[in-house]
Amino acid sequence: MDDDRVSFAHPVVNEPISAIGGEYLFTEEKRVADPGGDLLYYKGFFMIDRSCCGVGGSAYALVAGIVDQWHFKTAENDRPVSLVRPVKSQRERIRIQAMIKKEDPLCQVAFL
Repeated sequence: MDDDRVSFAHPVVNEPISAIGGEYLFTEEKRVADPGGDLLYYKGFFMIDRSCCGVGGSAYALVAGIVDQWHFKTAENDRPVSLVRPVKSQRERIRIQAMIKKEDPLCQVAFL
């Protein structure tokens, strides 16, 4: 297996995940055609409401990477796993971030 590829277990969409300061939620899985291959990312939001430092929240996108193998296996928790190449190039990250922010300007964009 190529060292740049990682197994990515797909998160559950629309199921809140509790964290120490609040919770977060993935609202949408997106797989879009991109020059390097299909780009897999998730849109969601987080709410900080149990923090000593105040409350807040934001929309975000988590970019898993370019899909090499879609749903090539199933994890122990029955979630599908895809093989992806994380986006490492700063130039590509800036381009992808701009593409996502064009669709949702309030969105923070993070990469695996």
